[in-house]
Amino acid sequence: MSATVRLLSFSRSFIKPTTASIRSQLASPNNRFSWARSASHYTAKEFKKAFLDNKFHKDNGFHKHNHPNDKMGKRQFNGKPGKFRKKQKKVVVASEGSPEEVLLHDINALLETLTVADEGVTEAQPEVAKPEVEEEKVEEKMEGKEEQAESKPELLPQGTEIEAEVLSLSSTGDGLAKQKGSNSNHIYVVPFTVPGDLVKARVYRHVEQDGYSHADFLEVLTPSPLRDDSRIQCKYFAKCSGCQFQMLDYSEQLKHKRSIVVKAYKNFSNLSPELVPEILDTIGSPLQYGYRTKLTPHFDGPPGGNRRGFKKPMEEMPPIGFTPKGLRKVMDIEDCPIATDAVRAGLQAERERMSKDFASYTRGATILLRESTKRVPKPADGSEVSIPDLKPGVLSTPIVTPAADGSYTDFKTCITDNNATSTEYIDNFIFQNPAGSFFQNNNSILSPFTDHIRQHILPPPGSLPEGAKPIKNLIDAYSGSGLFTITQSSLFPGGSIGIDIAEKSIDFARRNARLNGLNESQCKFIAADAPKLFESVSGLDADETVVVLDPPRKGCDASFLRQLMQFAPRRVVYVSCNVHTQARDVGVLVRGRVGDTFGEAFVDPTEGEKKMSRYAIESIRGFDFFPQTGHVEGVAILNRVDE
Repeated sequence: MSATVRLLSFSRSFIKPTTASIRSQLASPNNRFSWARSASHYTAKEFKKAFLDNKFHKDNGFHKHNHPNDKMGKRQFNGKPGKFRKKQKKVVVASEGSPEEVLLHDINALLETLTVADEGVTEAQPEVAKPEVEEEKVEEKMEGKEEQAESKPELLPQGTEIEAEVLSLSSTGDGLAKQKGSNSNHIYVVPFTVPGDLVKARVYRHVEQDGYSHADFLEVLTPSPLRDDSRIQCKYFAKCSGCQFQMLDYSEQLKHKRSIVVKAYKNFSNLSPELVPEILDTIGSPLQYGYRTKLTPHFDGPPGGNRRGFKKPMEEMPPIGFTPKGLRKVMDIEDCPIATDAVRAGLQAERERMSKDFASYTRGATILLRESTKRVPKPADGSEVSIPDLKPGVLSTPIVTPAADGSYTDFKTCITDNNATSTEYIDNFIFQNPAGSFFQNNNSILSPFTDHIRQHILPPPGSLPEGAKPIKNLIDAYSGSGLFTITQSSLFPGGSIGIDIAEKSIDFARRNARLNGLNESQCKFIAADAPKLFESVSGLDADETVVVLDPPRKGCDASFLRQLMQFAPRRVVYVSCNVHTQARDVGVLVRGRVGDTFGEAFVDPTEGEKKMSRYAIESIRGFDFFPQTGHVEGVAILNRVDE
C-alpha cells in the first residue's frame, strides 16, 4: 500500500465533511480521492499536516493533545464526571445545486485532468505485484511531488490583466481558463468565452478556499474555432449578464446543454453510472431570439435616498435594465433581442413613461413586462378581423400574428400590472394567470414540450408486466395553474388531479380547466398542505397512476419524496428547471432512501407506515427553454421497481 493510499485511509477514518461545498464532492462516483481532495483541495501531505496542525479539529469535535509523544489528537472530554455526553445525531444537508457548487465540480474535474496530463498519465494501468523496494521508490517519488505541491502559486493582485487560455466551458456558462505561459494550474473563471479562446481578462476576486479566481472578460485576442462574433445580435452582450452564448452556433449550444445534464447526474445523483441511462440529445427551441414572454428590468433609487424616513425624489431618469456580470449597479438596457416583439415594445413604452415620471419615484423598483394574447377567430363571412380591446396592455398598437392556416389572428400586447390577468395559448389550450406569477417564459417551445410529455407520460406499449393494470390516473404535483393537468388530461380516463399548496394558483387552475371545457370528472384541482400532499389522493390505486413533478429550482424536499415513495405510483415524470437538484432527487428515488441525502430522520418509515418503493430511470432529456443562456430544463422518466 502506497503512502498516499495509507493517508487516505487515515483521513477517511477521522474527517467528516462539514460544508456544502465539501459534501458536494462526495457525490462523484469516479473521484477516488474525493475525501481528501474535497477538503479545500489539499494534497495528501498537506492534508496530514493540516490535520496534525489542528486545522480541522474544531469543526470535527477533536482536540489536539499537547503531550510531546502524542502525534494524534484525542477526543475532547465535554461531559460531567461519571456521565457520558449524549451523542448528537449527524446532520445531513442536501445539496442545493447552487451555481457555486456546480462551478466547483467543473473546476475540480478540470484540475484533475490537468494533474493527470502533467504527470504524463495517459491511461490506467493494471495493478501488478511489485517488489517492496520498488514500492518504496514510488512512495518517495509521490512524496516529492506532494512537497512541490505544498508551495502554492502566489495569487495575482486584484486588477491584474492577464492573457488567459480557455480550456473548457462550465455548466454555469462561464469559461474556465489558465494564464498563458504560467506553469500553475490555477483556474480563472472568465465569462463570455468558449474553449479555444485566448482572451485578455482582469482578475477581480479570489476564492482561495477553493483554489480559483474570477476575472472580467476584456477582449478576444485569438478567437476559438467555435466563436463567431457575427452571430451576436445584442449590443450589450459580454456586459449584460443575461446571455452567455450568442457567439456560439446553436447546435453547439445544444451539445453543451446535453453535457450540463450529463455532469449533473454524474456529480449530484450519487448513482453508479450503470443506473443512469445515456442522456438523450437536448431538444431545441423553435425560436432562438424573440422568445421571452416576460422580462423584469429594474432601476435603483436616488443616491442618499435609502435612509429611514428620508425620501429623496429622483433628479434624472435612472438607468433601467439589468445587472452587469460581476457588478451590483444597474446597466441601462434600451432593448433586449431575446424578448418577444410585444415585450420589446413594452420596454420602449415603459422607458418613455419613466422619462416623464421619474421625479415621482423616491426609491428603486422592478418593472414587469409580460406578454398577453387575445385570439380572434376568422369571421365566418370572411370579413376583416377587428382589433379587440387590449386593456390592461400598455401598447397603443398591438403585435398582430395571423395563424399559418388563417383560422385565427393573435393580437399581442404587454402588461405591466402584476395583478392584471395575462392570457397565453399553447396549441388550442388557453391559460390565464396573474401577470406577475410564474408561468413558462418561452411560449414557442411549450407546444413541442407538452407534446413530448404526452408521448412519454404513459409506459411504452408492451412494457408493463403481464397482468399489470393500465394507467388511467394522473397526479400533477406542484401543478401551479394547471399546465400538465390540463394539457395531458385527455389521456387519463380516471381523470387528472392537480395539487398545489398555493390556493391562488389552484383558483386560476380551476378557471383554466373551465376555459378549456374540462369538467371536474376530467380535471380537478386540490389545495393541500405540503406535509399531507398525498392524503388527498389516497383513494387512487397507485398501480394505475402516474405522477408528474415540476418543483421550483430547489427541488423536492425530503417530506415530499418520502410521501411519493410511500404512495408508490407506477410511473413518475420529473420536470425541472434545475437539473442538478433534479439529479439529486432522482438519485433518492432510484435508491429508495431519503436519509443518505436529507438526513437520518428520513431513513425509514415509522412503525405501521407503508414502506418506500424505489424506481428505475427510463430516460433523461434536456429542453432548451432559454437559448443563448446557460440554462437547461430536464425531463426524467422513471418506473417503479417491483420486488
